[in-house]
Amino acid sequence: MELTFKRLEKVQDLADLRARLLRERGESDAHRVRVCCGTACQATGSNKVVKKFEEEAAAKNVKLEIVKTGCQGFCQRGPVMIQEPQQIFYQKVKVDDVPGIFSTSVLYGQPYRKQLYREFALSDPNEEMQDIPFYKKQKRLALHRNGFVDPCNIYDAIREEGYAGLAKVLTEMKPDDVIDVIKKSGLRGRGGAGFPAGLKWEHTKKSGAKIKAVVCNGDEGDPGAFMDRAVMEGDPHSVLEGMIINAYAIGAQHGYIYVRHEYPLAVKNLGIAIDQARKLGLLGKNILGTGLEFDIEIKEGAGAFVCGESTALIASIEGERGMPRPRPPRLSEAAGGLWKMPTNLNNVETFANVPTIIVKGLDYYTKIGTEKSKGTKVFALTGKIKNTGLIEVPMGITLREIIFDIGGGMLNPDKAFKAVQTGGPSGGCIPAQFLDMPADFEHLAEVGSIMGSGGMVVLDEDDCMVDVAKFFLSFTKSESCGKCPPCRVGTWQMYELMEKITTGRGEPGDIERLEHMGKMIVKGSLCGLGNSAPNPVLSTIKYFREEYEEHVNDKFCRAHRCQGLGTFRIRPEHCILCGLCKQACAFDAVVELRDRFFIDQDYCTKCKACYGVCPTQAIVIEKGGAHVAAGK
Repeated sequence: MELTFKRLEKVQDLADLRARLLRERGESDAHRVRVCCGTACQATGSNKVVKKFEEEAAAKNVKLEIVKTGCQGFCQRGPVMIQEPQQIFYQKVKVDDVPGIFSTSVLYGQPYRKQLYREFALSDPNEEMQDIPFYKKQKRLALHRNGFVDPCNIYDAIREEGYAGLAKVLTEMKPDDVIDVIKKSGLRGRGGAGFPAGLKWEHTKKSGAKIKAVVCNGDEGDPGAFMDRAVMEGDPHSVLEGMIINAYAIGAQHGYIYVRHEYPLAVKNLGIAIDQARKLGLLGKNILGTGLEFDIEIKEGAGAFVCGESTALIASIEGERGMPRPRPPRLSEAAGGLWKMPTNLNNVETFANVPTIIVKGLDYYTKIGTEKSKGTKVFALTGKIKNTGLIEVPMGITLREIIFDIGGGMLNPDKAFKAVQTGGPSGGCIPAQFLDMPADFEHLAEVGSIMGSGGMVVLDEDDCMVDVAKFFLSFTKSESCGKCPPCRVGTWQMYELMEKITTGRGEPGDIERLEHMGKMIVKGSLCGLGNSAPNPVLSTIKYFREEYEEHVNDKFCRAHRCQGLGTFRIRPEHCILCGLCKQACAFDAVVELRDRFFIDQDYCTKCKACYGVCPTQAIVIEKGGAHVAAGK
């Protein structure tokens, strides 16, 4: 259905519109389903599910409202959906399930048991979202409308208190009052550094310039991270509203959202949201008749990780190569801002929190989180864990609660938890001894990691920590812009050392060289990329030094991930003479005798080809007389 728009001429018009939308919803006799159409659920077929619901409704002549929502969080179980008004949650919904859900649940309000969530195969199902362990300990602020509104329908957002915060600041608060509230709220930047948002706003306002800019950083470049993506796809109006409130507070006229080109759905939904906000008079000139003038443009980035750094991002918007600039001057000063305008820059999640703080009030927000880390944090929970997806939890929740209560524990229950990597490729690896540590800015920093934008990767005993550190270092050294030698040269030299260690060529002193080089890169790099690039290596050396020493001294990888390490042998008592190992070996190292196979060490390159194909775990990797069977 095509939406129609009539410009809102004053703040009261917005309140009247919300009241009308709520009244119409209450009077509607339509059945309703909310189907997740975020990127992850689309990939598993949610658009086909929507189409099937439309066909079922048409065939049975039933009035059905299908809300195509953004990410509902439980990506592991997608496509997911909610049937209203009973609030029944369905998971792994396929096209073939739609007739059953429609007949049983939509028409008669009874749960369609086949697609209800079950924690275990034989356990009783959970009907409602809030009863599912994945959601129980979550607290949604930035994501509070994700999964409930259609991101391409501004009226859905307005019905659910969208732009209520903007109306409040325009009618009840002066710009300095808004800044004071944000300062007192304790809101810190969710992009990684955790700088107090209110102080940044205040500094930009005090620049004295008449023309200012607001920039939203949506350049989410961490591997496996999709927090900002989900907000931009599922509730773009929360970001727009936060930016408009920021513009009112600091006296800005120009807004830019920097989004990576690899986020097509986010770009599309943001564009629709901006267009609809303009048509309603929530963007542009004389917003809601108050004289406020502010508009927003989308700038698509080319995917450079370094453009997540503020000065590199600004350079990219200006049409230059995305490379960091020395500070000072800061962005909040005319000399350092976008096109010489004092500029306030926050990331997507930070702006999405602003309307909630304004609408709910300081007392509500400051009771969530810890003393120095207020509010909630959105994490992308991935790795070797049962329940992967998007979560939002109060600051200060323990890592154990996130991984074992929300995440459901290890994917393979026979494998022990080993570490969790937080903060993306610039973060650190936190071992099991810190599982009961609160997840907030201060505690993560104390153990050598960072909050980052919110990536969280769970590792088990089958992961080699040296190899994991090498993987993240390979990403950051490739993404270095090359402007400063410590980052450009240092990360390459560290990577070469890591490659040497993981291929069995490590020498005494290499670990110490890695530590020394990492510390020098942190001190000497120009921007945050170089300042944090050595973190995965430094944190794994700190907590898993014995694994580095095994690689260097014993030429052995306990997780059997690294090629070129260990001594490969065949146990005759387990060998069934199938010959697969001989077929897989490209170097003729596997020799066949009359009644057995053995590996000629003079020819063996330790490539692991034989180890990977052995069906009976007859091939072992030995270290000092000990051995580990293939497939273990």
